[in-house]
Amino acid sequence: MLGKKETLSAERRKYVRLDSVFPVQFRLLGLDASTLMSDWIQGFTSDISKGGICLEVNNLKEEQAVLLRAHKVKISLEIEMPIARHPVKAVAKIAWIKDIPGQLNRYLIGLSYENINPSENSRIMRYALTKKFFAPTALILIVLLGLAFGFNAYFNFRLIQGNKALVSKLVSVLQDSRAAREKISQISRDKDNLQSEIQSLQQHIQILDREKEKATKEKEKVTKEEASKINELNSFIQKLTQDKSTLQERLTNLERKEEAASVELQDLEKKKVTLEKENFDKMYGWLKIHQNPRTGLVMSFEGDGDLPNWAFIYDQSLVIQLFTYLSDFERAKKIIDFFDRKAKRVNGAFLNAYYANDGLPAEFIIHSGPNIWLGIAIAQYTQRTQDRSYLKLAEEIARYIINLENEDQDGGIRGGPQVSWYSTEHNLDAYAFFNMLYKMTNKEEYARARDKVLNWLVTHTYDKADIPVKRGKGDSTIATDTYAWSIAAIGPEKLEKIGMDPDRIMSFAQQNCSAEVSYVRPDGQTVKIRGFDFAAQKNIARGAVVSSEWTAQMVISFRIMADFYRKKGMPARAKAYQEKAQEYLANLVNMIISSPSPSGQGESCLPYATQDFADTGHGWMTPKGSSTGSVAGTAYTLFAYYGYNPFELQE
Repeated sequence: MLGKKETLSAERRKYVRLDSVFPVQFRLLGLDASTLMSDWIQGFTSDISKGGICLEVNNLKEEQAVLLRAHKVKISLEIEMPIARHPVKAVAKIAWIKDIPGQLNRYLIGLSYENINPSENSRIMRYALTKKFFAPTALILIVLLGLAFGFNAYFNFRLIQGNKALVSKLVSVLQDSRAAREKISQISRDKDNLQSEIQSLQQHIQILDREKEKATKEKEKVTKEEASKINELNSFIQKLTQDKSTLQERLTNLERKEEAASVELQDLEKKKVTLEKENFDKMYGWLKIHQNPRTGLVMSFEGDGDLPNWAFIYDQSLVIQLFTYLSDFERAKKIIDFFDRKAKRVNGAFLNAYYANDGLPAEFIIHSGPNIWLGIAIAQYTQRTQDRSYLKLAEEIARYIINLENEDQDGGIRGGPQVSWYSTEHNLDAYAFFNMLYKMTNKEEYARARDKVLNWLVTHTYDKADIPVKRGKGDSTIATDTYAWSIAAIGPEKLEKIGMDPDRIMSFAQQNCSAEVSYVRPDGQTVKIRGFDFAAQKNIARGAVVSSEWTAQMVISFRIMADFYRKKGMPARAKAYQEKAQEYLANLVNMIISSPSPSGQGESCLPYATQDFADTGHGWMTPKGSSTGSVAGTAYTLFAYYGYNPFELQE
C-alpha cells in the first residue's frame, strides 16, 4: 500500500509541467456545487492534465485550508488562457492538497474536473503540450537547420571547388594542347630544314660523283695529280655521305617525336572535347542560376558593384534565344511574360534596362537596338515553339521601329527617339527582324521596311573603296560587330548581290580588329588570348583588349562563310574559314572563369573582356571587376559553340 507522499507523487506525475504559469481564480462551493462558500481566490497554475489542474495558492485562509484538506468543498474555476478572449470555466473536486515547505499559507492543490467543456479542455491541453514541447522542438529544429546549413555550405564549397577545378583542368588541357601544337609546328620546321640540308648534300654528292667519273673516264692510266684529286673526291664524297646519313638519322628521330607529339595532341583533343562540353553545360547552368524567380530576368553582370541586378534588354534577348534553342521554353516564356505584362514602357518602347529583382526601370533611356533585339528573341521563340501568343508584342515593337524609319527620308532608323545618330548595328538588327516577321506573317509592310533598311545601309554605311563597313551614317569609325553582323544578318549571298565582298569584310576585320593579349586569369595564371577588339586596336591608347562577345560574333561569321563556300563547292576556302572559327573559339574557351559570387556556385562563365573598365572606343566602358561574369559574353560564346546565328530564323 502506497504512503501519502508516494500517492501525491503518483498523482502529480499525471500532470504536464509548463514552462510558464497563467492565472486562475476560484471560489469554494459546497459539495452540492450550489452553495457559495467563499469569494474569489487568486491562484496560478503551471501543471495541467486532461482530467484536472494543479493550483499554487498564496495566502489561503486557515479555515479554507481545513475545508480543502477535509475534501468538504468543491471548486468553481475560471482559468485565464493566454491569447483567449474568455476564461475557461470548470467545476472540480479536491484530489489532494500539500503545504509548500518553508512558506506560510502557501499550498499546492490538485483538482479533478467534474464539469468542463470538452473543447475548452482540449484547448488547454493543446496549449500545455505546445508549451512543453516548444523549447526542445525549437532547439531540435535549430540544430537540424544548423546541420542543414552546414551540410549545404559544405556541399556548396565542394561544388564550387569542383567547378573551379573543372575550369582549371580545361585551361590546363588547352595550354598543353597549344604547347603540343607549337611543338609539332617546330618539329615540322626542323624537318623541313633537315630535308633541305639533305637535298643540298645529295646534290653536292651528285656533282662530286660526276667530277670523279669525268676524271677517270676513258683513261687507262692516271697521273699522280689526277689520282690525288680522285682520292680527295672520294674522301669528300664519303664525308658528305656520312653527313647525309647523320641528317637522315636526325630526321628519323624528328619523325618519331612528331608521331609521339601527334598522339599526345590527339589525347589532349579528346580530353578537351569532353571538358569543353562539361564547361559549356556549366555556362548554361550559370545563366539558369541567375534567372530571378519573381521577374524571370537574368542580371547582366555578376561582380560589377556599379551595375547590381541590372538586366539589359539586349542580354535578356540573348538568354531568351538560348533557352529557346535548348528547348527550355518555360524559362524563355518567363522573360517574355515580364515584357508582355509588367515592364514599364514609354510611348510604346521599352527602356534599355530593368532591375532583375523587382522589374523596376534601371536606366531611363530608350534605344532602338535593344527593342529590336527583344523582337528578334520573340520571333525566334514563336518560330521554334509555334506559340503565337507573343507575336502581337513583336509586331508592336516592329510598328514602333517602322515609325522611326518613316521619319527618315532615306529609310534609316535612328538610335532612339531622343537621339539624332544612326547606327549601322541597329539597322542591321532591323533588317534581320523585319525579314523574320515577313517570313512568319507574309505581311508586305515588313518586306518594304526590310528593303528600305537595306537600301539605307548600302547608301550610307557600305563603302567599296575605303572602309567596307562604317559604324553609322557619316561615321567612318571601325566597329568590329558591324563586320560580324553584316555577314550574320544579311548573309554572304545577299552581300554579293548588292555589290559587297564578304571576303573583304572578313579580312578587313581580321587585319584591323584582331588582337592578342596576355590575360591574367582570376587564379593568377597568365594565358595568351587571341580574339577581337571592339575597334581598330591601333586607334585606342589603352592597348589591345579581347571582347568575349565580339570574338564569338566573329566565330559565328567564320562558320557562316565556311558554309557559304561549302555550298559553292569550294572546300579549301571553306576549310580555311572553319579553321579560323575553331581557332578563335579555342581562345574563347581559354577565357572561361568560375563564377565570382556565392550564388553562382563556381559555375563557368566568361568575363566581358580581358580588361576591366576599359574604353571600348564606342562611348562606353567594359564592366568593372577583374572577374566579372557577363551574360552577353557567356551567351554569345554558347551561340558560337552550338553554331547558332541569332539573325537567322530557326526552323
